Amino acid sequence: MSEKNIVEIKSLTKTYGSKVALSNVSYDLKGGRIVGLLGPNGSGKTTLIKVLNGLLKDYQGTVTIDGQKPNAHTKSIVSYLPDETYFEDWMKARDALSMFHDLYKDFNLEKCMNLMKRMELNPDMKIKTMSKGMKEKFQLALVMSRNAMVYILDEPIGGVDPAARELILEIILNNYSEDSVVMISTHLISDIEAIFEEVIFIKEGELVLHRNAEELRHEKGQSIDEIFREVFKC
Repeated sequence: MSEKNIVEIKSLTKTYGSKVALSNVSYDLKGGRIVGLLGPNGSGKTTLIKVLNGLLKDYQGTVTIDGQKPNAHTKSIVSYLPDETYFEDWMKARDALSMFHDLYKDFNLEKCMNLMKRMELNPDMKIKTMSKGMKEKFQLALVMSRNAMVYILDEPIGGVDPAARELILEIILNNYSEDSVVMISTHLISDIEAIFEEVIFIKEGELVLHRNAEELRHEKGQSIDEIFREVFKC
């Protein structure tokens, strides 16, 4: 487990006109940890993910990844799994593999092929013939086959059946390096919280909690899911 801060966010504020998406958010993330980014819809999670990915640039405050503000270098060390498919229907899995191979120097093709085999995915399958769950598994295989410093996974188990969820969690757990950060945004907290080492709660654009998951469970005598429901109850 690394003691170096991989991600540092200070006083991050983002507004869309009069709507405040993020308000004065500050936190640091060290390497070697799996972090749950949790909050209801509209809480600011997507905005935060876009900032970390370098997709949103007009914000106040400072954000650094590996000591640098979001730029070409940080994009090359962040591996991002969006919550929707971003491949064209005409493509075969093989086309997406070669695209990743061309785009990312840290992409390990052999590792990806092995992960696909475990998930019973064929490189000759067409994207349009894949179910939602198959597409999610395929994209996860691609994203986790990069030797990245930060992995951002947005709803990685949203479309897969409960039987496949354990395999997906095992793949996440076993395929990041001890110096990397894995940030997972999900609504399926009870299914995934066992692998969280830290949790971040965001509510209406504000950071309401950033804690060690085990300490929080012990202190409250509740699961992360139960604590979440308490903090965010209407």
